Amino acid sequence: MPRFDRGDIAFVILSGGMVFLMVPGLAFLYSGLARRKSALSLVWVCFASNAVVIFQWFFWGYSLAFSPTAKNGFIGNLTHFGLIDVFGNPSPGTPLVPELVFSFFQMEFACVTAAILMGGIAERGRVLPAVVLIFLWTTIVYCPLAYWVWGTNGWAMKWGVLDFAGGGPVEIGSGVSGLAFSWVLGRRSEKELLNFRPHNVSIVGLGTSLLWFGWLGFNGGSAFGANLRAAIAIWNTMIAAAFGGAIWCLLDFRIERRWTMVGFCSGTIAGLVAATPSSGFVYPWASVIIGALAGAICNWATKVKFLIRVDDALDLFAEHAVGGIVGLILTAFFATPTVISLDGVNLSTPGGWVNHNWKQLYIQFAYVCATCAYSFVVTAILAKAVDSIPGLRLRNTPEAEKRGMDEIEIGEFASDYIEIRRDFTDGAAPFDSTDGKGAFFYPHVAAGDRHGRTEVSFGDPRPTEDQHHQPSDQPEPSHHIESVSEKTDNTVAPSSQ
Repeated sequence: MPRFDRGDIAFVILSGGMVFLMVPGLAFLYSGLARRKSALSLVWVCFASNAVVIFQWFFWGYSLAFSPTAKNGFIGNLTHFGLIDVFGNPSPGTPLVPELVFSFFQMEFACVTAAILMGGIAERGRVLPAVVLIFLWTTIVYCPLAYWVWGTNGWAMKWGVLDFAGGGPVEIGSGVSGLAFSWVLGRRSEKELLNFRPHNVSIVGLGTSLLWFGWLGFNGGSAFGANLRAAIAIWNTMIAAAFGGAIWCLLDFRIERRWTMVGFCSGTIAGLVAATPSSGFVYPWASVIIGALAGAICNWATKVKFLIRVDDALDLFAEHAVGGIVGLILTAFFATPTVISLDGVNLSTPGGWVNHNWKQLYIQFAYVCATCAYSFVVTAILAKAVDSIPGLRLRNTPEAEKRGMDEIEIGEFASDYIEIRRDFTDGAAPFDSTDGKGAFFYPHVAAGDRHGRTEVSFGDPRPTEDQHHQPSDQPEPSHHIESVSEKTDNTVAPSSQ
């Protein structure tokens, strides 16, 4: 049995453990971004998908994604079904660590990818059918995507695609599939789109922090050893995340005049996503450009869902798919053999445009097109198929959507409380009741875009500071603030008599 460096083995095992922390990180992120009444269902489905993918990877997932004896270039065979003969031989991805360690590390990638996709059910999807779907999706979508670019005989691997840690299988796979999943599920009811906003931004920050920490293992561990390539991948990850967060926040400030925490977290994730395919190929100065462009382009991409009218509630497409595309395309420009060879293994891999390898751009572009098309079409077909099975309807009922997924699906709540109001418009709402029939206090705005102008400032009819102080010959009207117990109708004010 070959001898391996124990430091490399320990490093990859530790990195895999760090990647596992990204699953609860996603759970917290999604929970904080959702309404309170559906927050816990997103935590549950992230953890449930993690358990399902662990079984799938042990059962046949690893073999389908990495079996070295498959020759078709599309998907592996069942040579390692049930992890048969996966022990101490050099792994198919690198000679630096044994296959048993490599299979564990790659399993965590599959778990995180599945958890990302589960954000597509936000506030309207049933959790059991989603878990059934994720087993099928990991088998039919993720495993082929992984084999294309990382398998010994995968067509993208042989063609020379540069994808360090999963811009295709992980980011485009989850982001484009999330868009297809959301399209099959359909839009939330229009009432649920009104005044939609994150219910707990502190939890969003906590989830982003766990993701950032885990991403250091995600990208650093993809060098498969405690070497300089791992160190530069970690540096690139930090730089891209920092610049992505800063640019997104500045773009939001341009409109809002507020330093939004959700915006900073979203930009940080966009930078991390773009670093995924590029971090092991480029110099740190290139990650400044990659992170900044990812923050800007992903910010603008959040508007796409409105143009195509697909309710991608948690912006899986804008964050993960677009961020992965940005990272893959820019890798064609900035990849350099000097960085690639730092692991002591990949000594003959060509770089990108900085090394006059002009063809790398169309190779990367074709790979992006292939992964996007395959992910969307196959995921849509799978979701439609599962939805047609009796008892596995993906979409919940309108009444369940109104009451919340936590109450209907889970029976527990992320934040237990005594409910005195359910809708945004319930409760204390000021009306002009001088004539007993006032107008609604502020107009609804169909939101769903957590990065744009907030509802209280968009079309806000409240008087400006100057209007407050304008002299008037009319007497100051009395106002009645209705209490929760008085509230009966959002459109007709109670009489002050």
